[in-house]
Amino acid sequence: MAIVREQFQQPNQQPQPSGKKQQGKKKRSRRNQRQTENEADLLQATANAEETGNQEEGIRPQRLADYIGQKELKGVLEIAIQAAKARNEAMDHLLLYGPPGLGKTTMSLILATEMEVNCKITAAPALERPRDIVGILVNLKPGDILFIDEIHRLSRMTEELLYPAMEDYRLDITIGKGQTARTRSIPLPRFTLVGATTRVGSLTSPLRDRFGLIQRLRFYEPDELSLIVQRTAELLQVPMNVDGAEEIARRSRGTPRIANRLLKRVRDYAQVKGLEPINQEIAAEAMEVFNVDPKGLDWTDRLVLSVMIEQFNGGPVGLEAVASATGEDAQTIEEVYEPYLLQIGYLHRTPRGRVATAAARKHLGY
Repeated sequence: MAIVREQFQQPNQQPQPSGKKQQGKKKRSRRNQRQTENEADLLQATANAEETGNQEEGIRPQRLADYIGQKELKGVLEIAIQAAKARNEAMDHLLLYGPPGLGKTTMSLILATEMEVNCKITAAPALERPRDIVGILVNLKPGDILFIDEIHRLSRMTEELLYPAMEDYRLDITIGKGQTARTRSIPLPRFTLVGATTRVGSLTSPLRDRFGLIQRLRFYEPDELSLIVQRTAELLQVPMNVDGAEEIARRSRGTPRIANRLLKRVRDYAQVKGLEPINQEIAAEAMEVFNVDPKGLDWTDRLVLSVMIEQFNGGPVGLEAVASATGEDAQTIEEVYEPYLLQIGYLHRTPRGRVATAAARKHLGY
């Protein structure tokens, strides 16, 4: 990195005599100087990423063996890790997709631990300008993992910079415009890009095809979530019975992030009420206080279904109509609420729109 910076140091400026020829030389010199400054600015850009090498990750599992659930994904990654380590090279680029909260970030950190490298974390909305991704890429070390969340939201320019970086491990930078434009190719160390998205269909084909591994994360089963809750309770030193963990797991929408969040709310309730250890009854009481029903539906879930049933006779109804009637953002409904409602059979998608099912009517008492 130091060598690259040295290549773009400004030359010392010498006084120049007056005259039209010398004025022309001055203009060209200033133009070249600005281009050099722009290029150096790109290469020396501050990496907008979180380096997580030795940071305490709290309740996140640190090893693949400690990761609960996602059996198929773990099997694929175990093979990829062992093969890469045997060849002493970086693992192939990995795309993880699925609903939010299922462990995509956690898995990238585990990969870094297993490969004994650092992991840098960023999100696509933070990479607004080309210099943002350039600053990260030029600071990577051999084998490092770069995790980009919401990768489907990358700008076109940033995405195009990633193409040669992913495929040929080189960075192509265009400096200047028009006839003065020039391209600089900078070699990059072999690294692993881990992309995470909730909308894999929104990725362009050129970007998606550059990932050697494309894996889907599924919703968790209640018994898997119960183990996660028990593990988190032990780490947080929360006294809890198995039936209390099972009650929280049933209301966690198949999502570890929600399970851990609900555990903390139940812990608060039990602490304030002076109730411990947490059992099924205490957990259920706390969930009622926080408006989470036995199926894991919260106020917004019930509102979406109720609006469809009451105002649109159960559907079919368009997403925008549901969003307008509930006051929620259409994308939020589609990405946050609908996946679980579809999973438990309370919602169907048809060519004509969304339909609330008979099971949803029964659950809500219609």
